[in-house]
Amino acid sequence: MPRVVSLFLPSWSTDRLRRKLGDVSPSLDRPLVLVGRHGNRRLVTATDRAAMEAGLRVGMPATKAQALVQGLAVMDAEPDADAEALERLALWALRRYAPIVAMDHPDGLVMDTTGADHLHGGEQLMLADMVERLSQVGFSARAAVADSWGAAHAVARYVKQAVSVVAVNAAYDAIVPLPIAALRLPDAIVGGLRVLGFDRVGELLKQSRAPLTLRFGPELGRRLDQAAGRLAEPIEPVRPADVVEVKRAFGEPIGAAETIARYIGKLVQALCVELETMGLGARRLDLLLYRVDNRIEAVRVGTALPVRDVKRLTRLLCDKIEKIDPGFGIELMRLSAPLAEPLTPRQTISSLIEQRDADISNLIDVLGNRVGEEKLYRFTPVASDVPERSFRRVAPASAETGQAWPDHWPRPARLLAVPELIEAIALLPDHPPASFTWRGIRRRVKRADGPERVFGEWWKRDAELAAVRDYFQVEDDAGERFWIYRAGDGEDAATGSHRWFLHGVFG
Repeated sequence: MPRVVSLFLPSWSTDRLRRKLGDVSPSLDRPLVLVGRHGNRRLVTATDRAAMEAGLRVGMPATKAQALVQGLAVMDAEPDADAEALERLALWALRRYAPIVAMDHPDGLVMDTTGADHLHGGEQLMLADMVERLSQVGFSARAAVADSWGAAHAVARYVKQAVSVVAVNAAYDAIVPLPIAALRLPDAIVGGLRVLGFDRVGELLKQSRAPLTLRFGPELGRRLDQAAGRLAEPIEPVRPADVVEVKRAFGEPIGAAETIARYIGKLVQALCVELETMGLGARRLDLLLYRVDNRIEAVRVGTALPVRDVKRLTRLLCDKIEKIDPGFGIELMRLSAPLAEPLTPRQTISSLIEQRDADISNLIDVLGNRVGEEKLYRFTPVASDVPERSFRRVAPASAETGQAWPDHWPRPARLLAVPELIEAIALLPDHPPASFTWRGIRRRVKRADGPERVFGEWWKRDAELAAVRDYFQVEDDAGERFWIYRAGDGEDAATGSHRWFLHGVFG
C-alpha cells in the first residue's frame, strides 16, 4: 500500500517574502498581503496569518483590504519567484526524506514515502521533523500522510493540526467529514455543488454518480475516487539537474526478484563508475522502478560515510527487493545518488606491521537501513561540568570532536534521563547519606566518596548564578553503587532546595 505525504505551507508566499526582507531590512510587524493583477483589477493573492485573522481573504480587492485593516502592508506578488523557491524546497525534501517528491502548486509538496519513513523513525517523527525544520527557518507548515495523494492533500489543508497520520486503509473515513473544497475541484464546480446543498465530502460519496457526472462532468468522480484511494494518481518526481544517475529500459517488462537483483547490480556498477569519475561517494541511493501500469515503486537506502563499493551498495539495495511490488511488470529502472560527497582514494596497507583501522560503517549501513538511521547514534562529549549537558547524540560515524569527559572523578555507566527524587538521611553540610529510599526500597549506605561540587553555568541562565550540586558515590549493603547528589551546599538556601536526587548507577 503506497503512503503519500502532503506538506502544506499555508503562508508560503508571505513567509518567503518576510524571510527575504529580513536579510536586508527589519521584518515586518504588520499584517501583510500580496496583490496581483487580474485584468484591470488588483486582487489579494496571498495573506499571512495576521491578515487572515483580521478577515482578509484571497480574491478580495486590494482597496477593500486596505480599508478594512489599518496600517496593512501591501506588496506585489512574485508568482515566478514563489515557484522557483518551491522547486528548491522540493529538491531539499528529495535529498532528505523520500525518493519521489513533486511540487503541489501553489503552496505545497507531495511525496511518496513508501519504504522511506523508517529511516526517520516512522511516519509521525518524519512529519514532525519536516514541520519543525521549516518552522526554524520561518515557514509555517502542516503535514499529513495517507494512502492517497487526494486524502493527504485534503487532511493537511483542512485538519487544523500540524501533523496528521491517517492509518492504512482509512483514507475513505478521513475525507468523509471534510468540506467539498478539499477535493481539489475547480471553484465553479465547488460553487455549483454548494448551490445544490452539498457541504461535506461524505454527502457526495452517498450520492449516485450518474446525475453528478451528467451535470459537472467526470472531474468530480475522478477526484472522489483519488481521495478515497480507489484510483491511482501518479506523482512525477522532481529531478535535480546535477544528480548522478543511470537507468535501464526493458523491451519486455521484468518482474522476477532474481532478474531485478541482477539489473540492480548492473546499475550500481554503472553508477559507481560515474561517481569515481567525479571523485564522489554515495551517501544516499534512490532506485525507482517504473511499472507498466504507470505506478512507480521506490527504494531508498543510506550510508554512514561516502561509498562507491559495488558489492556493498548492491547488497543494501537487494535487501529491499522483497518490498518491491512489480505488478504486471517493470519497464524502466532508474538509480540515482541524490546525496553524494567527495571520496578521495586512500593508501592501502603496505607493510606487515601496519594495523588496519577498524571499519564498522558497513554494519552501520545494514542496521540503519533496517531499523532507521534516526535510531542509530552514539554519544560524544560536550564541554560542560553539568552531567546532563556533558554529552550529545551524534551519528554513529561522525568524526571525533576532540573533547573528553572529566577523568578526575569516576562517572556512572548509566545516567538517568531525569534525576529522580530520593529520601535521604544525612548530616549536613558535607556528609554523605547514611541511608536513602529510591523507588520504594530503603538502602543502607555502606561506603561513600565525595562530595564533588558542581557549579551552575551562570552564563546560560541567571537562576544558576548561585546554584550548586554536591555529588556522592555511594555503595549499599548489596554492593550496588549509585551516584546521588544534594541540590545546594547544605547551608545556604539560595544555592538549592537541599533535596536529594539519584542521577546514575555504576556497573
